[in-house]
Amino acid sequence: MKQTDYILPAEWYPQSGIQLTWPHAGTDWYDMLDEVESCFIDIAREISQREPLLIVAPDIDLVRSHIEAKICGKNIKYLQCETNDTWARDHSGITLIQPETGQTRILDFAFNGWGLKFAANFDNLITSRINENKLFNGEYVNRLNFVLEGGSIESDGNGTLLTTSECLLSPNRNGEWDKKQIESYLKENFSVQQVLWLHDHGFLSGDDTDSHIDTLARLCPDDTIAYVRCADKDDMHYEALSEMERQLRSFRSLEGKPFRLLPLPMAAPIYHEGERLPATYANFLILNHAILYPTYSQPDNDREAAHILQQAFPGYEIIGIDCRPLIKQHGSLHCVTMQYPKGALNI
Repeated sequence: MKQTDYILPAEWYPQSGIQLTWPHAGTDWYDMLDEVESCFIDIAREISQREPLLIVAPDIDLVRSHIEAKICGKNIKYLQCETNDTWARDHSGITLIQPETGQTRILDFAFNGWGLKFAANFDNLITSRINENKLFNGEYVNRLNFVLEGGSIESDGNGTLLTTSECLLSPNRNGEWDKKQIESYLKENFSVQQVLWLHDHGFLSGDDTDSHIDTLARLCPDDTIAYVRCADKDDMHYEALSEMERQLRSFRSLEGKPFRLLPLPMAAPIYHEGERLPATYANFLILNHAILYPTYSQPDNDREAAHILQQAFPGYEIIGIDCRPLIKQHGSLHCVTMQYPKGALNI
């Protein structure tokens, strides 16, 4: 890495704020809007108590009235913008920092509804709208010629990127590119020295993303990976997640050392309309000095996940949010949020 390079920081790098894209009646949440909005308000409460929050919505007056009826609206900025859905992790800009100067660049990649599964015409314009409204301090960079979702990559901020081949090599994303070309692109754009690929191991039933890494395994400080482990041999995920665990054990840091692996519990099966939902404790959000993690009304598993996350992030406050509403649309807490590093947001 050259001294002038911009890098993709780890999520635990100091933050300037978080983005939420709010659910509304024109989304797939239309038939459970009160239920999911209650979950979003819980998330907004915890974020806005700790750092600035940017909320994107088509009707900001309506959203503001709902929020301020429940929580203090201080520390929240609203942007009116048409949206298709709520998955900010995947349609938001991905921010780079210049370590020496603290300057930021917000890369606006294409979002195509997880490989052309869903409409994304409005969501794909949100980052440019944020830029047009002068809510970025950093430089806006158009990367709309490449499809990339925030949930598909993990960075340790120190030269290592973690991802899955099932997602990044999907023919409906950048189908004309092979693995070598994609890896070269990632290294060049994010100034990383190695890309660790989980190859066709690890999946969650009900997942629409083609195995986003943020549902399976997360990079944490000090060469640590928190990952989902399935201990039940009768569970449909057992074989795939066991193979994923074996591959994680084979990974090495840039210094050639094995990663410290911290297994998160597998949530007990949750079904909705006959479908098993992708409940995962790996889908946590890192804030300044706090971790928001999804809970699923499973006291033993919820407590065990909090215990493991405290080991990964000593000194951080660990806060649970009931995310059972979110998984009904096949995502969870990390999926609906996007962090912006220090210096990126102007709110």
